[in-house]
Amino acid sequence: MERLTFLTPEQARRIREQYGTPVFVYDENSLRENAAMATAFPNAYGLVARYAMKANPNASILRIFADVGMHIDASSEFEVQRAILADIPAAHISLSSQEVPSDINALMDKGILYNATSLWQLENYGRTRPGTEVGLRLNPGVGSGGTTKTNVGGPSSSFGLWHEQIDEAKTLCEKYGVKVVRIHTHIGSGSDPNVWQKTSRMSIELVKHFPDVHTLNLGGGYKVGRMSFEQSTDLQTVGTPVKELFERFAEEYGRKLTLEIEPGTFMVGNAGCIVSTIQDIVHTGNDGYRFLRIDGGMTDILRPSLYGAQHPMSVVGAENDSEETDEYIVTGHCCESGDMLTPAPDKPDDLAPRKLAKATIGDLLVIDGTGAYCSAMCAKNYNSFPETPEVLLQADGTFRQVRKRQTLEQIIANEV
Repeated sequence: MERLTFLTPEQARRIREQYGTPVFVYDENSLRENAAMATAFPNAYGLVARYAMKANPNASILRIFADVGMHIDASSEFEVQRAILADIPAAHISLSSQEVPSDINALMDKGILYNATSLWQLENYGRTRPGTEVGLRLNPGVGSGGTTKTNVGGPSSSFGLWHEQIDEAKTLCEKYGVKVVRIHTHIGSGSDPNVWQKTSRMSIELVKHFPDVHTLNLGGGYKVGRMSFEQSTDLQTVGTPVKELFERFAEEYGRKLTLEIEPGTFMVGNAGCIVSTIQDIVHTGNDGYRFLRIDGGMTDILRPSLYGAQHPMSVVGAENDSEETDEYIVTGHCCESGDMLTPAPDKPDDLAPRKLAKATIGDLLVIDGTGAYCSAMCAKNYNSFPETPEVLLQADGTFRQVRKRQTLEQIIANEV
């Protein structure tokens, strides 16, 4: 059986008493420890560690990372505005977006950094702001990730300008007098460290095409081991060869490149959990399954339904933890057949019973590893369930609410 990652059973019970369930809980100590590892990433000539805020954009989390010197990677103009509202300096925000910003001038005038991710985005930028500097996100031709849905490099991905279009990009830059000063690549989430290092070598080759580049951003995607049998990426191990790569480039070309990285899941994945209540226990006969129905589900966590993702789960009883176990399928509260939280690994359509402490109705079920791409990427308001509140376990051991539970009035506020 998995064990609670950072909460104690007593803290989980206290959370329910204070805030109800379901509720997200984030651990400040874990967030700061992860930030310390990211900002210590090996580098030769300077490092900017950017938090990929799409993983979890809660303002309190953004402020914690800013407090320890991290910058921000934004994936939409709305994330940019959200980061600014969280007191992040505009000059510390880099935007790489699938969608062209509605007013690139307004964003650039604030002082943000912009990476064009296609020929059209580059031409749109050049036409709008000729004679200025820009970043360019490139698809280096390879990708990596836990599944095809988390692979954002290679020919099956639309993310970034295809590396074989570099000559066309250079022509556009000459046409508008634009200088490419930053190169950005990213290959996927849960990347294989060996592929990540290979892509780093390919990325630095791309820099050679642009003589004004002073910064190479290698993205993120570092593997986070949520389950006890999974291994997390050691940043020092994957970073040391990259540092040497930058040193060799400087020796050969006389350019000392600044390194940027963009960890998201690495920063928050295991620093968050969902505390839920077991609402019901049902079965489908001797040849079927036993199901735990909880008061959360795909309205809080879509990763199992999308990817067959695995998350640690722990039953917390009313008093003492039981040593007796049983096997369960954990299902969410939505009227939706896909709202299953215990799929087979990487197979969202297959069920895999989970060995858990024997449960009774009213017990807690704590789902760990839910700090990243859960609250930020959920089936919000499906079945009209309200948005789940969020609580921060502060470094001094106290709890602070950092997002309230949504009300029905807020759900329907924009209906006309």
